[in-house]
Amino acid sequence: MATFLYKLGKLAFRRRHFVALIWVALLTLAGVGAASAPTAASSSFSIPGTEAQKAFDLLDQRFPGSAADGATARVVFKAPAGEKLTDAANKADVQDTVSAIKSSSKQVASVADPFAAKTVSKDGTIGYTSASYKVSSMELTDDDRDALQKVIDQAKETGLTVEVGGDALQAMPETGATEVIGIAVAAVVLVITFGSLLAAGLPLLTAIIGVGIGVSSITALANALDLGTTTSTLAMMIGLAVGIDYALFIVSRYRAELAEGREREEAAGRAVGTAGSAVVFAGLTVVIALVGLAVVNIPMLTKMGIAAAGTVAIAVLIALTLIPALLGYAGKRVHGRKARKALDARDVTEQAEPKANMGTRWARFVLRRPVAVLIAGIVGLGAMAIPVASLELGLPDDGVQPTDTTQRKAYDLLSDGFGPGFNGPLMTVVDAKGADDPKDAVDRVVTAIKDTDGVAAVTPATFNKAGDTAIVSVVSKYKPSSVETEDVVHAIRDEGKDIKADTGAELSVTGSTAMNIDVSQKLNDALVPYLALVVGLAFLLLMVVFRSVLVPLKAALGFLLSVLAALGAVVAVFQWGWLGSVFGVDQTTPIMSMMPIFMVGVVFGLAMDYEVFLVTRMREAYVHGERPAQAIVTGFRHGARVVTAAAIIMIAVFAGFIGSSEQMVKMIGFGLAIAVFFDAFVVRMTIVPAVLALLGKKAWWLPKWLDRALPNVDVEGEGLAKGAAAGERPEEDRELVSA
Repeated sequence: MATFLYKLGKLAFRRRHFVALIWVALLTLAGVGAASAPTAASSSFSIPGTEAQKAFDLLDQRFPGSAADGATARVVFKAPAGEKLTDAANKADVQDTVSAIKSSSKQVASVADPFAAKTVSKDGTIGYTSASYKVSSMELTDDDRDALQKVIDQAKETGLTVEVGGDALQAMPETGATEVIGIAVAAVVLVITFGSLLAAGLPLLTAIIGVGIGVSSITALANALDLGTTTSTLAMMIGLAVGIDYALFIVSRYRAELAEGREREEAAGRAVGTAGSAVVFAGLTVVIALVGLAVVNIPMLTKMGIAAAGTVAIAVLIALTLIPALLGYAGKRVHGRKARKALDARDVTEQAEPKANMGTRWARFVLRRPVAVLIAGIVGLGAMAIPVASLELGLPDDGVQPTDTTQRKAYDLLSDGFGPGFNGPLMTVVDAKGADDPKDAVDRVVTAIKDTDGVAAVTPATFNKAGDTAIVSVVSKYKPSSVETEDVVHAIRDEGKDIKADTGAELSVTGSTAMNIDVSQKLNDALVPYLALVVGLAFLLLMVVFRSVLVPLKAALGFLLSVLAALGAVVAVFQWGWLGSVFGVDQTTPIMSMMPIFMVGVVFGLAMDYEVFLVTRMREAYVHGERPAQAIVTGFRHGARVVTAAAIIMIAVFAGFIGSSEQMVKMIGFGLAIAVFFDAFVVRMTIVPAVLALLGKKAWWLPKWLDRALPNVDVEGEGLAKGAAAGERPEEDRELVSA
């Protein structure tokens, strides 16, 4: 592989005009495709195999046109101090608002009168109306939302307190200046790392080109492949991350080759042949992690993973071809002015001992005290992982919105007027088609639910036209996102088993609260198979890369330790509230259900990037004849600076999301940032060298039978070294073209 990539790098360097033109053409083609493609319809969120989803599907069949998964707007009214909503003037204002909502959009399916529906609190001060839409919240247009907001603003002018909950009028998260600061920090780190604005700009430029092609392609294909409007989110985040990383690795190696006195074309070839090999395998681990999301069997998550994997593949191709082409344009300016003068004045025939940099000094420190360093790293991460034992999973509702949003205010008003469980009613669907007496079966269901512990209220059943299916709304005594409400859902479902045995009627629980519970359970059940698949495949891949059993094992165990520690930090901050004021956490909340799998997928890819780039440099030095301890020092001398820069960039970018007003976005940003910090600096740059120092030559042990069975991909560039020693220079690009 090193020889193939060496030739590819030299070809791209020499034919830089052609290579650059190809990538510009691809970017233009993707952009034109995205601009001319029809607008993609928002994909509905479905969770195959869950009871809540089956109930939604049944409602679509038995209650046609009801739009069971349609958007809802729960408009909450509160009378002025000392007054009641039932007062004549206030009642007229409320009814006028209800009429205005009904006529505000063609998508409004129904709006209930609070007084006719008896949705006014016992003290008469708080009431609400529920507006149902014909389409999901993702399919509502800005005009629909603006019309609703205009009605609410007019209602507030009457003196009433009016707030809106539900998903029809979603609050757009605000990131403030922190996200911009994160990107600015990334640029500054690149400038400091390279000492050259031109060299610093290359990773940013190529990453943007790669993401542009990837996201534009997703947009162009979204309607045809039903990708939905949210599919490109993960692709953009991961594409930027790995795009910067991979370009950074190759540009850094190119500069190192120039510093050793090689000609520019030869340096480009060797940079792609060595660092490029690491990029290929690092990219494969990321692709495995993202495509593996299909194991969860959530269509939206699967599409997001595959789309992001495609963007990563584009980032790898750009790093292997466009980077050497742009290096051909850059010339000697890839070094800073001082570095260029030093290189021009240096006698390349002199082989002076390289000055010990920070990476060298750190590696030597770890080698002197490997046991102490290893114990400190493992104990530290282990302590951080302790809160994971208290992990509670859930999905966000309006109760975790910032306190100044209308959704949160509506949520609090309803809790005050009707109880905490009112914000997440459970929709119980009774399929009485198989019962002898459907009405009697439904009555038994209502009675059984009323007697269930934790149930605060049960509404009368609503039958469909055929009279064989009914909807019963149930209100829990507890908050929708609480463990107690989850117990209520399970208790009702258990009652359904007895009712089916007695009457033949099937009972199922759905609604947003039940769907959240089912999603959390599905994601929780999928975590272990997902980990086994991703880590197992990556272990095999890393065995091929490192020609070792213990090094991949150490890499996988280190990753698990860093992810557990990061999840522990997330639990401590967002679930327990530790340092909540520092990170802007208004209140504690269960951890988002997708967080563990999302962190595993994203962080695993980035962790293996650092592992492959740092350890392949050690492996390269060992293969070329250095002792194990010296190989560790060599790997750190060449790789620590660039891995540190890559990690700081990722931490800065992810930390930018901590400034978001949306608590779930804040949680993702914090979790990814702290995970990268733990993995890059504690695992890869502390625990890894300590373990390798203790293992010595055993670290690179591979059974002979396994050595013969595994393909030899020559990631370290051993073939290039042998060719150079024999006086051979593989310059025949025709072989590459014909291949």
